[in-house]
Amino acid sequence: MPRILYSPASPYSAKVRMAAAYAGIACEAVVVDTNADPALLTDANPLGKIPALITDEGEAVFDSRVITQYLNRVSGNALFPRNAAKRLDAERLEALADGIADCLLAHVYERRFRPEEKIHQPWLDRQWSKVERSLDHLVANTPKLPAKITAGHIALRALLGYLALRFEGKWEKGRSKLVRWAKKFDEKFPELAAYIPK
Repeated sequence: MPRILYSPASPYSAKVRMAAAYAGIACEAVVVDTNADPALLTDANPLGKIPALITDEGEAVFDSRVITQYLNRVSGNALFPRNAAKRLDAERLEALADGIADCLLAHVYERRFRPEEKIHQPWLDRQWSKVERSLDHLVANTPKLPAKITAGHIALRALLGYLALRFEGKWEKGRSKLVRWAKKFDEKFPELAAYIPK
């Protein structure tokens, strides 16, 4: 059985685990502490980043977008449409959700790993402005929730779960449409709720 090395709070890990479940690919989930640089992780991904997927053949697949593409191939296109324009929409939504997550992680790490006097507020403000601009774009262009979702929808749900986990009360004002979208996603796909960042 393939293994996914992950962290429960990671939006990228949540996306990959949700994608595997949605695509019907059973995976063993293995929690790893990236700060400890365990050999299991660094042997799979020399960058020491999660998630990493280890196939039955022992081949490592990373990063999260490469993993969703891999899962799509082995599942016979369960995660991305075959139609080129629709596939581009799904890939773009995944990239936007992941990009927002990148900005949020920069925020979290700046506060977690730097002493208070070394935190660079202009850098945090710049990252947050990207988050707000992107969330507002998503409010204006909220994706529909069809019966057959894509890796883009899954990435957005993972991101909204991460926002709720780490930034509760800081992003929702004026964006209730996204809060409702997440709730609707959970109602339509309750089997994926267990993978949301926590």
